[in-house]
Amino acid sequence: MIKLEHTSVMNLENAIRGARNPMNSWNRMDSGYDEKGNYILGANDLDLAIRLRKAGSDHRKFMRQIFVSVDITAPVYWWKEYDTYKVGTVANSTSTMHRIHREPFSMEDFSHDRMTPETALFMETVVERLERIRLRYLETKSREDWYDLIQLLPSSYNQMRTCSLNYETLINVYYARRDHKLDEWHVFCDWIAKLPYGRELIIAGD
Repeated sequence: MIKLEHTSVMNLENAIRGARNPMNSWNRMDSGYDEKGNYILGANDLDLAIRLRKAGSDHRKFMRQIFVSVDITAPVYWWKEYDTYKVGTVANSTSTMHRIHREPFSMEDFSHDRMTPETALFMETVVERLERIRLRYLETKSREDWYDLIQLLPSSYNQMRTCSLNYETLINVYYARRDHKLDEWHVFCDWIAKLPYGRELIIAGD
């Protein structure tokens, strides 16, 4: 399971203006804002952006200046792979260490959409056990109980992070993960494609 919410794409105007700096071609800019406040690339600017994107990373520096912010809720096993991308990313996560005992555990806290029925039934037992330990910890504040929570917690536990990326990083993510065996990466790549000019500027090679 993966959920992407509160997506914001920022600085497109400044990035495109900067892309014209090397040739001093600002007079050819033909982009502007629509009635909803979205920045819409004109034919000239979109053509330049596509040509620079295809020319390679040395020529498409403007892609690093198109910023994206998104809230992602995903299981820990997916976050372990996402953490491969350290350049051009920032993430603030909900705290497992400080908040794990604050709310009751339920099956909805875990990704179990691809489990077989037999395994899902066993997972319910694990969740019930975690909840018993949590309640005990609230009474005892025991370090042993706290460690039981942390070390028993499955990697299917869903964590939310607010992430910042840029379009250049998303090119790397898309082409590295689009054929991955985890369904979560397919959902993430579909989200990339739906970003403003995602198909033209991020997955332009397809």
